[in-house]
Amino acid sequence: KALHKILEDCCEDLITFRYLTVTIEPLPPVVMGDTVTLKCNFRTDGNLREIVWFRVTEGGSSKQKIFTYDAMYNTNFSHMEDFRRREDLVYQSTVRLPEVQMEDNGPYECHVGIYDRASRDKVVLASGSITLAVMSPPKSISVIAADQPARFNRYEAQNFTLMCIVTGGKPAPVVYFKRDGELIEVVPSDKPHEAAESRGLFSARESRPLISRDLDDTKLQKSLSLLEPDVEPVRLDNVRPHQSNTPGALGQEGPQPTTEIIPETVVSREFPRWVLSSSPLYYFNHTQTEFSDGTMEVQAMLTWHLNPQLDNDALFSCEVKHPALSMPMQAEVTLSAPKGPKLSMTPSRAKVGDTVRIAVEGFQVGTKGNEVFPEPLFTWTRVGGLLLDGSAEREGKVLVLERVPAELNGSMYRCTAENPLGSTNTHTRLIVFENPRIKKESLQFNGKLWKHHD
Repeated sequence: KALHKILEDCCEDLITFRYLTVTIEPLPPVVMGDTVTLKCNFRTDGNLREIVWFRVTEGGSSKQKIFTYDAMYNTNFSHMEDFRRREDLVYQSTVRLPEVQMEDNGPYECHVGIYDRASRDKVVLASGSITLAVMSPPKSISVIAADQPARFNRYEAQNFTLMCIVTGGKPAPVVYFKRDGELIEVVPSDKPHEAAESRGLFSARESRPLISRDLDDTKLQKSLSLLEPDVEPVRLDNVRPHQSNTPGALGQEGPQPTTEIIPETVVSREFPRWVLSSSPLYYFNHTQTEFSDGTMEVQAMLTWHLNPQLDNDALFSCEVKHPALSMPMQAEVTLSAPKGPKLSMTPSRAKVGDTVRIAVEGFQVGTKGNEVFPEPLFTWTRVGGLLLDGSAEREGKVLVLERVPAELNGSMYRCTAENPLGSTNTHTRLIVFENPRIKKESLQFNGKLWKHHD
């Protein structure tokens, strides 16, 4: 009898048992602005009681109800916008999210309830969840030169860094650099400045070919000896230093080795001529900063030993790949040495006592117009003397001379524009005319003194 009782209880439990499974169809990451449909599938042998959709917020500590279905009243009620269409909720519940934004990113839950067979006062519940990943394409991209403006150095190479700033992307975009349309092979480095500095000028031993443009035979010999001082320089006449066609004859002795290993900087009219490889190493580093809305700002830096001979007029581009973009996003700059600055003077006819402003209005038109990158540094000097305030030079795009005296008539002012790629200057002469008002006041003052003396 006891066994019979146990079997009856088990059969009763099997009869009253209801099964309910709930799953939400997975979704790939979506792009901000797309329309998304969340699908909740459920299977049950019971009678449906309700379906509730939640958006999980605040890290899971809060849930916002966005859609409900109540079988008792056979009604749909949406907590979203009014224009969301009514859905068939027999075996699948769908929620449509139009034009998703970054705040729609996060977990969603679908809760389904069915009536218990033993009592309609009891409800069996099951749920499923999904995390909606909303991607945001980058909003902006720009390329700047780090640590600029900077002076031009004729005597040693400088490290130069391009910085590409990409904002607004989620997830973080992939950033890379190109030179003249060709992808740059980079060396990852946490400290690109130190890496480029440690490589130094003698790195050309490891890279060929040498810069051969506009180098005569003498410069070539000195360049080779500078790069490889342990290797005997190549003689153009194939004669050893200790040999001579006529021993003791004046001017017939071969050049001494000491003259071949002295480092020399070859300077042209416009650019220096350092002994550098035409295939420099490019060091790459990047940082990421996450904003409160989940989007990222990426700063990618490209550092190398600048060679004004080869890098002037070179086109560098920063390109971005992102899953929310159909094609790469890019920004580009052309490295360019300054042309001669164009100067303007106000007033155009300066008189004694006037305040004179000499300003840079642009650059002389070159092959690519007035574009100069990076931004040059402007320095003002007075030829053969100090500036009016007693200083030797002043920086800025405008030079202000207050209450110019007659002694400055005919003085020459030089404006030098320079960036790491080159330096150039423009001169302008200040002509100071007599000021009739000041002359009249001076005569009246002298007349009063004369009468008082009488």
